[in-house]
Amino acid sequence: MNTTQEINPQLLETLIPEMPVINTGSLTAEQRAFYDREGYLVLPSLLSHDELKPVREALEQKVSEIAESLRADGLITDKRENDPFETRLVNLFKKLTEADFLKYGRSWRDLYPGYFHLMSNSKILDAVESLIGSEIFANPVYNARPKVPGVAAGAVPWHQDRSYWPSANWNPVITVWIPLVDTNKVNGCLHVWPRTHKTRLVEYHSETHTGTGYTEIDLKEEADRHAVALPVKAGSAILFNDRCIHMSTPNKSDHVRWSVDLRYQPTGQERMNQYGVGFLARSRAFPNRVATLEDWQAGRDEHEV
Repeated sequence: MNTTQEINPQLLETLIPEMPVINTGSLTAEQRAFYDREGYLVLPSLLSHDELKPVREALEQKVSEIAESLRADGLITDKRENDPFETRLVNLFKKLTEADFLKYGRSWRDLYPGYFHLMSNSKILDAVESLIGSEIFANPVYNARPKVPGVAAGAVPWHQDRSYWPSANWNPVITVWIPLVDTNKVNGCLHVWPRTHKTRLVEYHSETHTGTGYTEIDLKEEADRHAVALPVKAGSAILFNDRCIHMSTPNKSDHVRWSVDLRYQPTGQERMNQYGVGFLARSRAFPNRVATLEDWQAGRDEHEV
């Protein structure tokens, strides 16, 4: 699709002023300019296999807990412990229903160390610093997402993340979306509607297809016409803020499309603690307040000094 096509101002509300210029972090001036103009940025192969290992281990732990629960409930007899990471969850639910799967939620937000280590990764924080500055709070709305073939809840409709926290103040919340397997149009890669990131909140409703009540914008057909698919390799990162309209398609492959979406915001913004446990991830001004794993797991958003 044409990423330079102008957005119809009659469809989207008044534009928000441009972000202030920030000269720290790892992004180049060209990358910052692309993000500011298009509303998203792809960082190919940002993280190595070793850097993804802690979060993969966290997900493997979660899947093992689910397998144990399914066996305890009499729904399976084989926990598939020798299956590969990419297919074990598919095989566990192969003869079960979507309701059985949704018992464990459409996304996961556990306090596993692997999630904390990923959210604290310096490569991620360096990129985010280029967009919002060096005082960075890891938002409590992070998710590990197993997009399982044949499960409707794996497909996420067109939406703005801000629709999930519409009353929060207007500083940016930056999403960093990271796949743990290669993503493509078959297994359900991310799609964005470029240049919607400076709009105010678009009208939306709760969809009914997945049974989970995702928010969905009222401009689906318009979004489909502007859609840009973003297939990327495992360990890549796609950055966008909570006003950028985006979606992902169903998984039609034979494996789980694993991904995590992390969120960051300036420390001066409302921390949205009602959604879970966030933490101070970086501070050049107060480095001794940056949270540790122990702080996060204890529900403290800063280190006590």
